[in-house]
Amino acid sequence: MTLVRAHGWDAIEVQCLPAEWHNRPSRIPDGVRRKIREARGAFENIFVAYADCGTGGALDEVLEDEGVMRIDGPHCYQFFAGRDAFEALHDEEPGTFYLTDYLVRHFNTLIIKGLGIDRHPELEPLYFGNYRRLVWLAQAPDDDLEEKARAAAARLGLDFEMRHAGYGALETLLAEAQQAAGGH
Repeated sequence: MTLVRAHGWDAIEVQCLPAEWHNRPSRIPDGVRRKIREARGAFENIFVAYADCGTGGALDEVLEDEGVMRIDGPHCYQFFAGRDAFEALHDEEPGTFYLTDYLVRHFNTLIIKGLGIDRHPELEPLYFGNYRRLVWLAQAPDDDLEEKARAAAARLGLDFEMRHAGYGALETLLAEAQQAAGGH
């Protein structure tokens, strides 16, 4: 993971779930449960750096059963941007579609193909007809990613806006975990 490498954290191991599960959030709770159970015994502490991500509380039920905590928030957009900044963005324009750096890099795979728009273009207005703008919550902005984010907005016919979000609460929580584990 980018943050672990960038900070040289040696006491944290990150396990990821398939990104396309965000298009099918019902898969997230069981996937997280499997990862937790696979990790039991191998790690002193387990923390889920996943927001609810559309599970409707099902992820929290799994985590309660497993005795594991997660990062607070309904989705990653809030914990990257920060609660107050995200709420301000939403109040400013409720019809906002958000992208992270990862989603910008994999826009065609996760959004266009992942939602079936490539095979059924008639779905695009159903998915995006009520959106007005695309906000890229940039973790590590660069010109290439900005160009891709602008192209994604143009592809969907949305106004483009970039907000430098960094890694927000995720970075803070991982730094605390690293320190608590006595890592360097």
